[in-house]
Amino acid sequence: MVDFSELGADQQVAVLQRHAELVLADYELGEISKIESINHEFNSTFSIETSLGSKFALRINVNSDRNLANAKAEIAFIRRLSQTTPLKFATPVANRHGEFVCYEFVEPLGKRVVSVLFGWLEGEELGDEPTETQLAQVGAAMARMHEVAEGLTFSPGAELPELRDVLWLTENLLTGQNSKLDAAAERSVGMALDRIDKVVETLYERDSVRPIHADMHGWNLMWHGEALSVFDFDDSGIGLPIQDIFTSIYYLDTEDQEKALLTGYQSVRKLPEYSEYDREALLLQRRLILLNSLYETSTPSLREMLPKYLAESLIRVEKFLSLKP
Repeated sequence: MVDFSELGADQQVAVLQRHAELVLADYELGEISKIESINHEFNSTFSIETSLGSKFALRINVNSDRNLANAKAEIAFIRRLSQTTPLKFATPVANRHGEFVCYEFVEPLGKRVVSVLFGWLEGEELGDEPTETQLAQVGAAMARMHEVAEGLTFSPGAELPELRDVLWLTENLLTGQNSKLDAAAERSVGMALDRIDKVVETLYERDSVRPIHADMHGWNLMWHGEALSVFDFDDSGIGLPIQDIFTSIYYLDTEDQEKALLTGYQSVRKLPEYSEYDREALLLQRRLILLNSLYETSTPSLREMLPKYLAESLIRVEKFLSLKP
């Protein structure tokens, strides 16, 4: 059997669509009229249409390490936010057994995979160029989520990973025995990770942890009319509000955009304490987590990004190492 990572993108999607059909057979949706791939990157998402005019989104965790306990906690987190805030979220849909998560072995991938069906969100993703008005709403939404999530616990059998680890518990492919980098790059990245780890430990001493989204960028945010919706909680974990904030800021291009997001956040709750060095450490941490994920992904379009992404990452590492804490 050909390794899944060696298949082309269209072949991978075809494999996953067959799995999607098996998953959907466990739902009482009526006749499925259309299954279409709408995103195939780190994970894979299909739009599902029924003959009755209903529409859904099925997420299949292709490259994610999400296990059943993580997925159950993710669903519980979303449902708690939906019940206790005026914010809009992609709503998980239960199958005929009352379960929100399918966790089945997919032979071509050689592992068990999480699949979750969500109600469809109308609108368009904010994408790479959100307006300052939109970003103010993003900041305010994040702050409300942080307030509601404080003190939230999960029932037995449901847990989110703790985001205190410098690479968020993903396999370290940047340093050590399994490093994919040359000796010089590994040395520089290792020094940067050590410094980032010290910053993270200090931040954890200042604030209380809670469930956070941990991936609120423009492609996980929907805009419809003047309303914001949040989806894709696949990276959610137990972490700090400041980690959530700077994960989002990593994807922004200008100081005005960053200011808009922070202003929106402050309209709801006080910003966590941080220094300029903390800011740079958290932004670089996000980049290195993404670099690490590129080395483990099976998705062709993401693997193609590696050379350019690595080169820019090493420039940013050297810049960070030149800073004084």
